[in-house]
Amino acid sequence: MPELPEVEALAGYLRERAVGRCVERVEVAAISALKTYDPPPSAVSGRAVVGAGRYGKFLDVRFDGGLHLVVHLARAGWLHYREAFPSAAPLRPGKGPVALRVRLDDGSGFDLTEAGTQKKLAAYLVTDPAQVPGVAKLGPDAVGVDLATFTERIRSRRGQVKGVLTDQAVLAGVGNAYSDEILHAAKLSPFALTDRLTDDQLAALHGATRAVLGDAVRRSMGQRAAELKGEKRSGLKVHARTGLPCPVCGDTVREVSFADSSLQYCPTCQTGGRPLADRRLSRLVR
Repeated sequence: MPELPEVEALAGYLRERAVGRCVERVEVAAISALKTYDPPPSAVSGRAVVGAGRYGKFLDVRFDGGLHLVVHLARAGWLHYREAFPSAAPLRPGKGPVALRVRLDDGSGFDLTEAGTQKKLAAYLVTDPAQVPGVAKLGPDAVGVDLATFTERIRSRRGQVKGVLTDQAVLAGVGNAYSDEILHAAKLSPFALTDRLTDDQLAALHGATRAVLGDAVRRSMGQRAAELKGEKRSGLKVHARTGLPCPVCGDTVREVSFADSSLQYCPTCQTGGRPLADRRLSRLVR
């Protein structure tokens, strides 16, 4: 799933390439992906792209006249920038992975695509990003939050720190991959309870959040959209590295699997050398 650093880099790429160009037309191939109907996609035609940014993991493409295309890429979505499209013919609904296409007046543009069968990519055409339910519920941005606010937000929810850290209403932008990396850097078990974290542990968690996300943003900025996934993988120390040696201590990276997700961690760095039980309902190391 694209998280804060990748979405920030996609926004940066659009600022470099698309800002100043006018929209020729917007084509919707997956009706289920477009969550709004007023204004219609045709309202964007003839408008210039004036900016791009993000709210947590939501991408925000801004057009003159106050319109916003706000996109959540979900687990399998992505943005592909095209210098030219293979055909001028409109997209055929239901054909291929492209959910939505924005054609610009110089022949370039971008596709929003989604692999797999779940189809959870969501696009909203709105006059105010706060009209998007997911944006309206976001907590403070994880990359810029100060220690006092971070501490208050984490302690506002009692639960395992992995789940609280990825709750977008607590902090915006952290997902499964970077939460594994942050907890590894902070030397915390993913199952540590937030109401038992000391001030020093919360300070370490805050510092790790800023450092991990900040480094990922710096490495991602300037990369082409097609290169971002590889850049993300190259910087990971524990996530998606089950069975490989931890680059910090050399211990074997382990995994806990759930019904539809998994997490990775280093026992030596995070749990005092003890492996976590790989069952959700088992007794877990705190």
